[in-house]
Amino acid sequence: MQRNNMTSSGMSPIPLANARQSARSDGGHAEIAALGSAAPEHSVPTVVVVDAGGTITATTPDRISYLSYSQSLSGGITDLLIRMYPELGRVAKVSVVSTDISGLSSDSTTESRHQLSQTVDACLALSDVVGVVVTGGTNILEEDAYFLDLTIRSEKPVVVTGAMHQSGTFTEDGMTNLFSAIRLAASERTTSFGTVILMNDQIFAAREVTKTDGYRLDAFAAGSYGAIGVVNADRIRLIRAPARVTLHGTASWKTPFDLSRKTAAELVRVEIVSGYLDASAVPIQALAAAGIKGIVTAGHGPGSMSVAQGAAMAAAIADGVLFVSATRTGGEGRYDDGSPGIIGAADLTPQKARLLLQLCMSFSEEETQVRDWFKSIGDPQFGLRPKTWRR
Repeated sequence: MQRNNMTSSGMSPIPLANARQSARSDGGHAEIAALGSAAPEHSVPTVVVVDAGGTITATTPDRISYLSYSQSLSGGITDLLIRMYPELGRVAKVSVVSTDISGLSSDSTTESRHQLSQTVDACLALSDVVGVVVTGGTNILEEDAYFLDLTIRSEKPVVVTGAMHQSGTFTEDGMTNLFSAIRLAASERTTSFGTVILMNDQIFAAREVTKTDGYRLDAFAAGSYGAIGVVNADRIRLIRAPARVTLHGTASWKTPFDLSRKTAAELVRVEIVSGYLDASAVPIQALAAAGIKGIVTAGHGPGSMSVAQGAAMAAAIADGVLFVSATRTGGEGRYDDGSPGIIGAADLTPQKARLLLQLCMSFSEEETQVRDWFKSIGDPQFGLRPKTWRR
């Protein structure tokens, strides 16, 4: 992933007509102004695109070397957007929010994700905005999406997208992903769904989606459940919805994780430990000794850990460490059985269980409350009487 070199413009969206000048030598600024201000044939909704970098704004040394990275587009996501006119003008009125968030996945932090969530919330609070599209690095796109899903306060659509291949390559996918994401957000079809990911024409729920390949264009999937819909040209098909949609229009739709009440520094540190053949107790012991109070285990099978790890977990629990047991299989895992100090993650992936545990422990010190949130927020289901998120 390439770093986004655009500086922050704060939380106020900049209309595309007023976007910063492209670094192209053919008068990019004039073209932006002309295209962005061209009146559409009919009234169109306003969508904000939040630029958080990633492969979608990266380039390569040449058009066939998508395994290599060069530099970011000088104008960030705006450089892609201006290439979408006049067609984009018939879909949405687009404003852009540039950020100083690194598009380099390995450089991402809790602080930057806290900033991203607050920026998206500020955009959604604008009365004329119907939805927000967030672009970012695909290595952690599923984590970005789930963090937003857990923390955004508005029911308006949030669509996260990116690219597997860089801009300018023969196989670049950023243009179609971004255009389709804007089309989906503008349609308002995913209102109350929470955050979704749009990649390769497919729509995925943030809780379920995961990246399954490092290079292929069809790198995202949702395990046994699959996509919730597709965007094919101007056809949007939604065939199912996250269970959270049943809380539409109620105060219970919002989770308790209101980041306006917590700074990034106040979010609890949570780590992940993997289970494998002959795994030692050292990582768990070291984390507990370092004062880490929340640990997610990525166990084999439904979530099993080695005998040595089990003994270390028991000792850590006695010292106040809370564990969440997830599976490394990508499928169904340990269901919660009320075991003291250990919460079952069911089919929540280890990396997403970590985010949920971080937020739960940041907003409550009570294990019973954290366990309840894992059952309700972490494992929402249809067919059950909706519970109000307990605070």
